[in-house]
Amino acid sequence: MLLAMESSATIPLSQLPYVFPTIPSSNKGYPFWPCKRRSSQPTRLHCNKMFVPGFGEASPEAKAAKNLHNFFTYTAVKIVAAQLEDYNPEAYQELMEFLARHPLNDGDKFCASMFRESSRHKKLALRIMEVRTAYCKNDFEWDNLKRLAFKMVTESNTRLMRDYVLETSPGETEK
Repeated sequence: MLLAMESSATIPLSQLPYVFPTIPSSNKGYPFWPCKRRSSQPTRLHCNKMFVPGFGEASPEAKAAKNLHNFFTYTAVKIVAAQLEDYNPEAYQELMEFLARHPLNDGDKFCASMFRESSRHKKLALRIMEVRTAYCKNDFEWDNLKRLAFKMVTESNTRLMRDYVLETSPGETEK
């Protein structure tokens, strides 16, 4: 049984008093509050974007950008390693040994550590940073990222809703 679920319901905030906090009377206590009040309608907020609590000083986009930044370093290391493997096996071996000793979780820390290792490692770090920039600027398919992320969220939501409905509905095996 395949269910196609699609919904676009809007529920007034007044019907969800325990889910959403009350709207602050001024934005002074909430510098991250993205909405602006109109003086002619003091009780209405006009927002362009959804408020996302719990991200501290950074927006969700800033957090995603930081993760992408580290991913670009990881990608650049893979590209440089593949290049070195063919034309400079000695430098490739040095890079692999460095990778074994230093985590690649934080791209900037990784490159900073490489700079301080030796002059040969400094050249590798510069190459990695050069490739990271070029890949981000010229080769990464930003539109494809947005399309794939949206597709994954949509498909995942549909699958989760379908699975839940199948679990909670009387099954065909009971007939």
